[in-house]
Amino acid sequence: MRLCESMRGWRWRGSAGAFRAGVGVLLLGINLAQSVPPQGACPAAAALQSLNQSKYWDTAEQDTGVGFMAALVQSFLHTVQPNPFPQDLILKLYHNFAQSRTQSNQELIKDILVYEVGFLVCAAISVLYIVLMPIVGFFLACCRCCGNCGGKMYQKQTSSIHCCRRTLYWSAFVTTVIILAGNICMFRSNVALNVSVDQSTVELNKTIDNVHTYLTAVPQQIDHVVNESYKTVEEVTRNLDTIGSQLGTKIKERFRVALDPALHSITLLDQETQNTSALLKNVNTSLAELKTSMDILQANVTAVKNHIDQTLSNSNCTGCDKLTPELQKLTLDTSITIPSLSEFQSAVDDVVKSNLKSKIKEVKDYFESIPERVNNETKDIIQSSKQQLDEIKTQISKLSSDIPLSPLTNALNTLNQVQGGIGQVTPEVERAERIRWGVCLALSCVVLLVVVCNLLGLFLGPVGLKSKSDPAKRSCTADSGGTFLMMGAGFSFLFSWLFMIVVLLLFLLGGNVYTLVCQPWSNGKLLKFIDTPGLIPGLDIAQNLGLKTNLTISGIYSDCEKNEPLWSTFHLYDIINLGDLLNVSKYTEEIQQQFENTDITLPTITFLTPEVKKQLSSFSTKAKNIDFASATQQMSNISSINLNTTADQLDSLAATQINNAIQAELQKEARDLRRIQADIETIILPQVEKLNSSIKSLRSNVEKINATVGEVLSSGGAAQDFLDTNTTQIAKTEGKKFLDCQLSYFIAYAKWANLTITQQVGRCGPVAEAVDSVETILCLHMVESLNAFWFSLGWCMIFFIPSIIFSIKLAKYYRRMKYSDVYDNHIMMDRIPRAQRKIT
Repeated sequence: MRLCESMRGWRWRGSAGAFRAGVGVLLLGINLAQSVPPQGACPAAAALQSLNQSKYWDTAEQDTGVGFMAALVQSFLHTVQPNPFPQDLILKLYHNFAQSRTQSNQELIKDILVYEVGFLVCAAISVLYIVLMPIVGFFLACCRCCGNCGGKMYQKQTSSIHCCRRTLYWSAFVTTVIILAGNICMFRSNVALNVSVDQSTVELNKTIDNVHTYLTAVPQQIDHVVNESYKTVEEVTRNLDTIGSQLGTKIKERFRVALDPALHSITLLDQETQNTSALLKNVNTSLAELKTSMDILQANVTAVKNHIDQTLSNSNCTGCDKLTPELQKLTLDTSITIPSLSEFQSAVDDVVKSNLKSKIKEVKDYFESIPERVNNETKDIIQSSKQQLDEIKTQISKLSSDIPLSPLTNALNTLNQVQGGIGQVTPEVERAERIRWGVCLALSCVVLLVVVCNLLGLFLGPVGLKSKSDPAKRSCTADSGGTFLMMGAGFSFLFSWLFMIVVLLLFLLGGNVYTLVCQPWSNGKLLKFIDTPGLIPGLDIAQNLGLKTNLTISGIYSDCEKNEPLWSTFHLYDIINLGDLLNVSKYTEEIQQQFENTDITLPTITFLTPEVKKQLSSFSTKAKNIDFASATQQMSNISSINLNTTADQLDSLAATQINNAIQAELQKEARDLRRIQADIETIILPQVEKLNSSIKSLRSNVEKINATVGEVLSSGGAAQDFLDTNTTQIAKTEGKKFLDCQLSYFIAYAKWANLTITQQVGRCGPVAEAVDSVETILCLHMVESLNAFWFSLGWCMIFFIPSIIFSIKLAKYYRRMKYSDVYDNHIMMDRIPRAQRKIT
């Protein structure tokens, strides 16, 4: 019998088709529209790493400490300049300056003046204030020196003097409070502007660092995507290097599904056959021992029987004729035979000689050799495939060069220059800021001086004034209050026109910066204006990048506000065919041809030959033919032998004999029978029990053999049918699964790379935050603080006018006059009759 001797070659052409198609996809040759195979059939691949998120500085906060005035100042500026952003006017001015025209200057100036009419009106009012305040002050001073305009130290006392004083007092007080409020705003806005300028360098450097971090991160993210492709290629390369163990093991496992039950049943049959052979040996040994003992027993019984027969035949034996029939029964059947045991022994010997263990080992060795055979058969094509993978790595690495990163490098260089320039001008800015802060502080203190003079006057005047006192005799306290009021008016006349010049200059600067820069920057019109073609030379981003669509600064900013990726923000899909870049099908044609010409030859197995089946069938049939019942009956007959009964009869007969010799002979023969019976019980019966036990064990094992042989024939036949019909299909299926696993790795990478590049790489939210941060620093911090300062100062200057009037008028009610004046009520009184004393 030969279990594995029949080998037949089969060509793996069907699986070669699946293999070459799979390797084509393994190299990203199949487009991404194909579905991914079930992941459960594939070993876990290395997880694709997500992009590392860069860390950015926190940008500048909007709160500057003057936000309470922002709405008021902006409302005023919107009233002054209600016109929209003058895009056309700025373009005209730009083109006129660029072309050095002089013909249309008057028209252009007219347009500018019309646009700035609100500022011009305010400027005219400021100039009028600047001109009139010193003139009015000068003439007022001269007039008072001449004793006019309230300069004469005389105050006529009237009935309404107290009402007028109170009215002027509260008017001056309210005006002073308003000026004080404006002065407080001056101090706060000055501090806010100082803080804004001091922090602007730090905030700008943070903003530039954020942009620098972003510009540096974009190439790193692209390199990360490319490096992940290298990991995928390396993973597939490792799988190709271990194709024998992976694919061969899968094929082997599929074979084992059908072959393991057959191998198990054959192994069990081999064990049972070995056990049966050992049990047969025990039965034969026990049977031989019993036969030997039974032959001796038979000889002894025959000899004793002959002696008894002679004794009973003696004429001197009295009554011996009665025992003669009993003597005839003293014949023992000592033969023991087991029908068909020899034929069964022959069948067992045939099965044992077939050496099932060596055949089982041969089958197992065949399965263990499948991985090595697969590996050897695919060695050349795997080497060629790895060369193609190297070319794929080279192609995917072109992603870094195809995405235009040079503008990012240029932007980095520009940022470095800007940051260096900021570092150079920072000391000058800080020095200028200290001067500005000192000047603004001085202006605020002068205004505060006027407020203090007014408040002292308003406090000391009423404290020292007596309502019915003579104006020429007013107290020093009241006189000091009036003097302080006059000082406040004098300081107002002295400094207001100078301060109004500061207000005018800062108003024109801060107001126009807000209306021309900050406001259009906030509503997006400034960025749209920058998008004007030709306004900034070399700013045509679409042309520089080679885009087919228009790309604007405002559009980029809008996308960056939404934190859109670089792919959609810069319309990179116009210049990069990402699908083509991730598709390397042009490398698969050669591989396909190689796999078409590659054959993998695997041996198959004739699991059960006809000779083996015949032997097993004979083995099972002969096991059924053994007559264990007959052997059991024979052993039962031997166990039922009892010679003591005959011996007792001989003793009884001997007791009735007269002849002593006959009596002695009968007694001796009785003793011989009892001795033989003792030998039966001590020798024969244990041997019978031993044989019976061996037969029972053999019988139990034989009953199992029938079922085991049937299972072997059934499972062996099923295994043979499985191998004959499914071997090629299994190789195809497992080869396809292996290659689909490689396909799944590349499809997963391709989808991840496509998703990462188009939706994650270069999310430009930090750029929009940087732009917003610059706007916050320039507009919300500096310009708002500057506008709050000039607005507060102008507020104080406007209220200086009523303050001067009320202070000068009110001062006369508190100052000591040179001339007296008494108010007489002129009350008319009736004559009252004098009382007369009556003398009696």
